[in-house]
Amino acid sequence: MAIKDQYDTFDLRTTAGADVAYANDRPPHDATFVARLRAAGAIILAKANLGEYAMGGERSSFGGVTVNPYDTTRSPGGSSAGSGASVAANLVMAAIAEETTSSVRNPARYNNAVGIAPTQELVSRYGMIGMGINTRVGPIARTVEDAARILTVIAGYDPADPLTAFAYGRLPSEPYESFTHSHSLQGIRIGVVREYMDKSLFTKADEQSIDLTEKAIATLRELGATIVDPGVHGELFTKYIRQNYPLLENTVYARQHPELFPVDAAGHFTGDQIQGLVDLKEDPSMAPGPLTLRDIGANGGAGSGETPYALKVYLRERGDAKIKDLPDLVSQAEFYDDPQFSNRKSQRELSDKVKTLDLAERMERRFAIQEIILQGFADMKLDAIVYPSGNLPPPKLGAPVERPVHGRGAAWVFLGMQGFPAITVPAGFTTEVYDSVLDPDAPAPADATPSFDGRRIPPTRLVGPVPAVVPVGVDFMGAPFSEPVLLKISAAYEASTHHRMAPPDFGPVPAGN
Repeated sequence: MAIKDQYDTFDLRTTAGADVAYANDRPPHDATFVARLRAAGAIILAKANLGEYAMGGERSSFGGVTVNPYDTTRSPGGSSAGSGASVAANLVMAAIAEETTSSVRNPARYNNAVGIAPTQELVSRYGMIGMGINTRVGPIARTVEDAARILTVIAGYDPADPLTAFAYGRLPSEPYESFTHSHSLQGIRIGVVREYMDKSLFTKADEQSIDLTEKAIATLRELGATIVDPGVHGELFTKYIRQNYPLLENTVYARQHPELFPVDAAGHFTGDQIQGLVDLKEDPSMAPGPLTLRDIGANGGAGSGETPYALKVYLRERGDAKIKDLPDLVSQAEFYDDPQFSNRKSQRELSDKVKTLDLAERMERRFAIQEIILQGFADMKLDAIVYPSGNLPPPKLGAPVERPVHGRGAAWVFLGMQGFPAITVPAGFTTEVYDSVLDPDAPAPADATPSFDGRRIPPTRLVGPVPAVVPVGVDFMGAPFSEPVLLKISAAYEASTHHRMAPPDFGPVPAGN
């Protein structure tokens, strides 16, 4: 196995891809899940390269640029680039990735592999650089069964990570891999997230991924699943968002809509905010603004101070004799200087300037979205939902960040960030793609705020079609702790389609070598 170089291994370096002059590159102990893997017999062969400090991208100061084995001019997916590429290139049997937005599922789909981003509270995060409220540990493997075997070993309560207390009493009575042997989906109800599949809202770059997901849905139906589909231009969850989102987000929502909830110069509400929310509760059609998954996903959910807090805690617990605080991570490190990849030095410097930790809005948002989605599951009697892992194919390395179009980015990240478990499975390959290139004559994007990895979104245009055979993935997502049913769906789909193929230039090592 390869372990993302964000997690502690007592016998191998751990610096999150950074070239930092620790007194000892090897931390004093294993991360909790690493210790569990070793105890179960896993061979930790290597640390996997990542986008430095897991901030997206494919480059680190220590490991350089990771490339995609299916097309070495393209991205293998960040930030867990090395975890996905090492599995695809047959360097290891499986790898561990980490996901804050989509860094288990995105490298899995870019590398034609299976990735499990489990329920947020299922696997201990203890022993990682930058442990945050959204971070979660997940395996990437070449089969659903292999990934499930790893999950069996690493899942469960860990007193060093109190969040895993939610998993107490929630693990299945049988190993996770035992759910990967059924090839029938009779009795399973799967909803189609058309919010992520409406071609009229996106671009030519999205179309082949959507088409392959349509084929996956047809396969699920052939396997016996009942498909709950709102129709080509329909929306699976908008009804529930409109009913509940204003109330559950209350003040946050009200401040986003001063046309209905006016404020004075000091930012205080000038009217009866409570009465306004009551009116929206009684007549959800009055709620202003678009309220689809795409739209509320783009609204964010602030988490001030989380990164510096997590780094400070990690450094104190690691107890290195030389690297003791955030300024040391800057002054005692070498940073790459490459115009094609965002430099991480300035981000480390900015991190130390934040002095307040405030996760209230993020936690409120997490609760709100879970309640909304779970009501949809209950009302429609869903076991899972399906959608493209991401609409856009792997971009060229160093290509400009694709401008946002109706809330989509490199992958569909919003629901996963709220703690729902999801499994990415290979869904086939493109025949052609459209690539994003810089175009100073293109209109400036409406949303030019920094992307998730810190790069600003410049004016771009699409060029294509470009012949390219690159992987596409499909996501199966469920309610918290529904991994058994997701594994059943994923394994049945995998067995029926066999979309996993070794990259032509990185197949199995010949016998005798």
